[in-house]
Amino acid sequence: MAETTGMSEAWATLAAMTDRPVPGTGRIAEIVTTAELLSAGWRTDQIRASARRGDLIAVRRGIYAPGARGRTLLSLAGGEKLLAIGAAAALAGAEAVVSHQSAAHLHKISLLGRADPAVHLTRPAGAHWHAPAGIRLHSAALPPQHVKVYLGLQLTTAARTVVDLARSLPFRAGVVAADSALHQRLATKEDLLSVLESCLRWRGASVAAAVIAFADRRSESPLESIARVVFRDGGLPPAKLQALIGTAEDVARVDFFWDSYRTIVEVDGAIKYADPTRARAQLERDSWLRSLGYEVVHCTWEEITMSPEAVVARIREAFRRGTLLAAGRSEAS
Repeated sequence: MAETTGMSEAWATLAAMTDRPVPGTGRIAEIVTTAELLSAGWRTDQIRASARRGDLIAVRRGIYAPGARGRTLLSLAGGEKLLAIGAAAALAGAEAVVSHQSAAHLHKISLLGRADPAVHLTRPAGAHWHAPAGIRLHSAALPPQHVKVYLGLQLTTAARTVVDLARSLPFRAGVVAADSALHQRLATKEDLLSVLESCLRWRGASVAAAVIAFADRRSESPLESIARVVFRDGGLPPAKLQALIGTAEDVARVDFFWDSYRTIVEVDGAIKYADPTRARAQLERDSWLRSLGYEVVHCTWEEITMSPEAVVARIREAFRRGTLLAAGRSEAS
């Protein structure tokens, strides 16, 4: 009897180890659900055994990736996030579309603040589903022209992604996303307005409209986008962005320029000051611009975000000096 029992256990173990093809799903890394494996003839013990051996990688409860494909993706920068997005979409079903912050991540649209660890999905209105931990579910209409396929995932287009973010996030965060998409030519203002046209009665549509009106593809970084909002809120007149200033022999491109006040504003990340060579080059350029009769003001991320009123006051003082300097030059000539 003991021998028979041993043989039964051996056959069960062998059966659990028998290789079975993972059904093709067309998803990123061929992510597959437990239900799909069972439908393809797998047994629960085979799934467990394959997961123990590493032939399957458990991405989240009930979702697996074939071992080799999963390991390859995890070895790449951003692969873990991509696998998490793919797993959430598989769990939510065919109606789910990657959206909001998660779609922005895939489109490489800049976002303000720390990355949201949750996976954002949108399902059509009325499609009820209880989202498990780690998934943020949105409910809204998804016209076909607002959805594209990327790496086997359905996700909102760049334009729809920007409008969704602008509707649901604070104004500054919406501007950062819109500027980024426009600057990278992922969408045009016409694209954004076309999407907004179908969302006019949705919550946050008025904020999204304001974001689109203010967005500017010439903003090259989140810091420049936030600075534009700070300047506007501080009552400063619109500046020229990425203006070219100089002489016939040499030209500099500056972040913000107010011609009538002969004032230049540069917004700087910490890297500029951490590199001595770049810092010296900046000082030399500032000296040259001032020799041409311009006021030059530098603002850091901390100053723009933590003390915007002080930044606006410094720029207004530069306006005053620049106006006086321009008047003095006029009289001298």
